[in-house]
Amino acid sequence: MQSSGNLQYRVIVGMEIHIHLATESKMFCPCPNRFGDEPNSNVCPVCLGSPGVLPVMNRRAVEYALRTALALKCEIAAFTKWDRKNYYYPDLPKNYQISQYDLPLAQHGVMEIPVDGQLKTVRIRRLHLEEDAAKLLHEGLVAASHVDLNRAGTPLMEIVTEPDLASADEAHAFGSELRSLVRYLGVSEANMQQGQMRLEPNVNLAIVRDGQEYRTPIAEVKNLGSLRALQRAVEFEVQRQLDEFERTGATMQMGNKSTRGWDEGRGATVLQREKEEAHDYRYFPDPDLAPVTPEPVWIEQVRSELPELPVHRRRRFVEQFGFSEKDVGTVVDDRATADLFERALAAGAPVRNLANQFISFWAMHANQRGVPIAELPVPAERMATLAAMVEQGTVNATTAAAIAEKMLAEDTDPQAIAERENLVQVSDSSEIEKLVDEVLAANPQAVADASSEGKKQKKAFGFLTGQVMQKSRGQANPKIVNELLQKKLRSS
Repeated sequence: MQSSGNLQYRVIVGMEIHIHLATESKMFCPCPNRFGDEPNSNVCPVCLGSPGVLPVMNRRAVEYALRTALALKCEIAAFTKWDRKNYYYPDLPKNYQISQYDLPLAQHGVMEIPVDGQLKTVRIRRLHLEEDAAKLLHEGLVAASHVDLNRAGTPLMEIVTEPDLASADEAHAFGSELRSLVRYLGVSEANMQQGQMRLEPNVNLAIVRDGQEYRTPIAEVKNLGSLRALQRAVEFEVQRQLDEFERTGATMQMGNKSTRGWDEGRGATVLQREKEEAHDYRYFPDPDLAPVTPEPVWIEQVRSELPELPVHRRRRFVEQFGFSEKDVGTVVDDRATADLFERALAAGAPVRNLANQFISFWAMHANQRGVPIAELPVPAERMATLAAMVEQGTVNATTAAAIAEKMLAEDTDPQAIAERENLVQVSDSSEIEKLVDEVLAANPQAVADASSEGKKQKKAFGFLTGQVMQKSRGQANPKIVNELLQKKLRSS
């Protein structure tokens, strides 16, 4: 329980998530399922709602939904059907949406999310398929809305959780983990900037006052397009509902559910309407579509093809490879990048140096290009070679970063780059000793300070080390430099 004034309260959040499936065609017609094409170019009589047309189910969309449901440990329905959800809106040409109402494709699943270093289980109430509506555009100089029907009929997977999340942070963690999951499964790109994953938290509070518990009315915040917006919207709703309860005493028994929008500029939710109930949509079975009856053989085939899930892979990388909880997501959150890391290990890379390079300069270059590490033009074998070169003392970590930049610009082995650019680390003790002697002779005051006690000692030793590295043009092995300096200072 949390406290606000004289109130004790508990946050209750359930999630509804809509995810665009990465099929080539739409849910019930052959139109391309693509983002960014010329408005109203990917349409046909079916998705335009023309009279007399018949929808045809997209098998790949059903397979993608099955894949997700199995990853979430859901029960798969032996029989489900398509229903018409009736309502009028300018972005819905047919005046109904094909969805699944009382018999969803899957239900009763679970998903684990990281919370405070532990895994929390969130129950999945249901997972079903439906078609998306079109997109209304409110832009331009004319005071009018425009409709782009390219999105009408695209396959949409809806996942509904039980109200198991207890904070804005947990809602954020759930959204992040689900996005990683569907990307791992290859069922969606989940690009939130393109509307491919939309989040809708249902938020209310359990408030204890004078020993009695009250529940505030549930507010559903619609169509959040980023994880940051999700977190901020839940945080705002918690405070708004607390304030309203203190002001009016409104409870779930007294007030209806509401639908609210998110105003990013104001950082606030705004009332849109009192929430409709199921009977308002007048659901009935779609007469033009056959029921969905997944065959057990098909289900088991899909189950056998599931990859290691990100939450489990993240834990394995921490335990097996020594990643920190903070850094492991840099490698694991993108499946192709995690695969690349493991291929580099198989090619002989030492794990510690490879991990350091992934979370430092490889991640930096990927971020600068706006791509995952796996899309950098460097194969696993060459990444492995570079990591091994540091392990063997052929180059130091700073030089390795410089070599990595050249590897991105040319199709060349890192060893060849190091030799060509005269970057190979000098580990010959006799050569380094000459440089050390020259530096000691040229800096008697620093030698005296480095041989003393106190604050000056560390600073002077660092100065002498830097002078040796400068004389060697950064090529001297730092470990050998350190050992020789310590030995000579002790004997001075």
